[in-house]
Amino acid sequence: MATETLHNANVTAPGGFSPEDVQSITRALNPLLADVYALYIKTKNFHWHMNGPHFRDYHLMLDEHADQIFGIGDDIAERVRKIGGTTLHSIGEISNVKRISDNDKAFVAADEMLSELEADNRAFADNLRAAHETTSAANDYATTSLIETWIDQAERRAWFLYETTR
Repeated sequence: MATETLHNANVTAPGGFSPEDVQSITRALNPLLADVYALYIKTKNFHWHMNGPHFRDYHLMLDEHADQIFGIGDDIAERVRKIGGTTLHSIGEISNVKRISDNDKAFVAADEMLSELEADNRAFADNLRAAHETTSAANDYATTSLIETWIDQAERRAWFLYETTR
């Protein structure tokens, strides 16, 4: 994919970035996009399979989180395309690039679901910070600004999940 990304980058990308910057930004954003879909599916999985005395509250919170996470995906993919990069094409590609682990267990207790999602959202925030360094170094102000908002959202989700399990 890395060679393809540079090969497909315009000589002068639409955003005015060099092919090298297009490649580095794309390499930073595509794993985030894969993480978004992995975290979205995991959050919906736990939303669908939630149980216990706090079912309604947890079910609704996870639905809200999933909607927020899903909303990030299109923005990431469009930023990659706007700067002249190539983004992910398939579930297989998402699976190969994502850093959020799946949970395929038949049963997960509610407190375990919430703790796992808290850790995943913290990891996602860390991955966003790493991408922020890349986009900032390339003077990609638009993407850097979006990432700052997404970091705040991920930290808020992690905080809610943490407080819920205390």
